[in-house]
Amino acid sequence: MLDRTSDGVPPRFERPSLFVWVVILVFLAFFIQGFTQAGISVDRLVRGTSNLGRFLGMAFPPSTARLDVIARAMLETLNMAVVGVTFGVILSLPMALLCARNTTPHPIVRLIAVNIVATLRTIPDLIWALIFVVAVGLGPLAGILAIIMDTIGFCARFFSERIEETNPKPGMALRAAGASRSAVVAGAILPECFPSFVATSLFSVEKAVRSAVVLGLVGAGGIGVELTSAMNLFRYNEALTIILSILVVVIAVEQVAGAIRRRVI
Repeated sequence: MLDRTSDGVPPRFERPSLFVWVVILVFLAFFIQGFTQAGISVDRLVRGTSNLGRFLGMAFPPSTARLDVIARAMLETLNMAVVGVTFGVILSLPMALLCARNTTPHPIVRLIAVNIVATLRTIPDLIWALIFVVAVGLGPLAGILAIIMDTIGFCARFFSERIEETNPKPGMALRAAGASRSAVVAGAILPECFPSFVATSLFSVEKAVRSAVVLGLVGAGGIGVELTSAMNLFRYNEALTIILSILVVVIAVEQVAGAIRRRVI
């Protein structure tokens, strides 16, 4: 049955409140300001299309002169993603148990854990990469650490939400039989959550592979370093080879992750 007001008018046909009008006006103000500051114009778009065509003309055909270097850099990118996500997922699980209402040992502990996870999730992975480049220097270690931080922020949130959605009856039965808190978690909660954890972890791998490419642009290792070098030295045909290799690898990772996810779920 439709939800109607006292006059029989559906809520969607009611006159918008003052708050709704204020929200609309604020949105329009930000949109107009952003559109103006971007300097969008037909002339710039036409010139941009011409420049793009010139770039593609210089980039074709893709260069095969440094395929071995590009392959090693791409392998390093995949290694960064896999290692970073692995450590991130491992560290996400205890954080998720502390964040979930039905597994946290105390509300204060939960509050602290939730805020830590929120902080990790709020800071973009590119900022983490810049921080770790300063801390540990250029190279894949900075990228791995950035991916770990980003993965914890991503996985811990979804892990904790899934833990809170578990069926309480198996845990209650174990507790009635005298099982400890850790036994309840291991015997009732984690088995139910396992498929969801795997799916979230695979999404993290897909996300980390794309992130690892971008992190290389700030010196955090991987194929992004080679792409930056090729663009800065105007080796556009080599840059196109790198871009195409990134496209192939990202699509392949998404397909493999999707196939595993379908089998698990």
